[in-house]
Amino acid sequence: MFDWAAQPFFTVVTTFIFGPYFVSRLTSDPVSAQAMWSNTATISSIIIAILSPVLGSIADQSGARKPWIAFFATIKIASLFMLWFAAPGSPILWPVLFMILASIAAEFSIVFNDSMMPRLVPSREIGRLSNIAWGLGYLGGMVVLIGVVALLAADPQKGTTIIGVQPLFGLDPQQGEDARITGPISAVWYLIFVIPMFLFTPDAPKGLAFKTAIREGIYELRGTLQELRNRPSLTRFLIARMIYQDGVNGLLILGGVFAAGMFGWATMEIGIYGIILNVVAIFGCMIASSLDSRIGSRTTILISLILLLVATLGIVSTERGSTLFGLLQLSQDDNGGIFATGAEKAYLLFGILIGFAFGPVQASSRSYLARNVALSEAGRYFGIYALTGRATSFMATLLFSIVTYATGSAHLGMATLLIFLVAGLLLMLRVPDTIKTAH
Repeated sequence: MFDWAAQPFFTVVTTFIFGPYFVSRLTSDPVSAQAMWSNTATISSIIIAILSPVLGSIADQSGARKPWIAFFATIKIASLFMLWFAAPGSPILWPVLFMILASIAAEFSIVFNDSMMPRLVPSREIGRLSNIAWGLGYLGGMVVLIGVVALLAADPQKGTTIIGVQPLFGLDPQQGEDARITGPISAVWYLIFVIPMFLFTPDAPKGLAFKTAIREGIYELRGTLQELRNRPSLTRFLIARMIYQDGVNGLLILGGVFAAGMFGWATMEIGIYGIILNVVAIFGCMIASSLDSRIGSRTTILISLILLLVATLGIVSTERGSTLFGLLQLSQDDNGGIFATGAEKAYLLFGILIGFAFGPVQASSRSYLARNVALSEAGRYFGIYALTGRATSFMATLLFSIVTYATGSAHLGMATLLIFLVAGLLLMLRVPDTIKTAH
């Protein structure tokens, strides 16, 4: 239920609705806005990378995870409500600030939630649990996304939603209210559906007092980093995951805004695109939940990375009139329908491939670590896991920004994501299926 509660923030705010609105409608310069959105993710990633391992180690010492989740939930919910005020023409600094706060709070909550996972089920069931939970998260995100597209997101010219009704609550699409409302909606959704996790999930017993836990946690983190020298396979996995997760994060953060910039998609088109990807992602996670138990987390990760590489190459190769780097010419006829041109259809196909793979690669990475660390060290290692997910993720968005600024081409900016996916795949090939757990 934690994944179900948390996912709409990533689905409707970060990826498919508010992010593309930020790029295409909040300002008058889509290319600069894409770079600004990328910079927002970069700043968030640096802060998350620095503090996640510290918080994970403190969690091991303080014991209980739920108070930490509640603390960061408060920050996340308040920040999401503030996105409502990001009207066209308003100062861009405020939505940037609140997106950074919401992103940081969301990621820190995930550290504590994930570190509870080894306590819940036997090791052999962790991969199934992780993938099913991840798929349930996509289902939650899709439910909210469908609600936004069907009942809130209106065509700015016609003033009606895709099912032909006036937006609920009298929302004005000309003022971006159909996109801005996704912040408060995600906040309320999270507030309601995170409650079962607090009520019904076993937490670790309370440990050291807060100040003592901080001191001991920082000391323990130093020891953990030294300990990794004697666990080369685990270190190799964490480095590989750090690199390929950069590419995955880049696809999640920039995929929607890239499409909005290239095709001029409004909230309705982006929303339908997101619904399709989430439906595919749910099936991908359900299939991976079985694969992970049968062939292992590592093999599931490798298959997913190969699919992401193929899909990213396809997206980068797609222009308005062609795909596969000009080898396949596409019709540019636009009858005014959704995904009318050939290029939009090609982009959609490659996006579906991404949707099928990006859930399993993350869920099976989570289960791989959970299987290969002891229960007593789960907090600190999931803190380092969060570090590896964010430590260099600013490099992907930063490289996108630099290349986009320098060349004026978002296509070349997106192509930089291939570097991270290829390098991570090559390193993951050298990681064993099972690592001896330290106690």
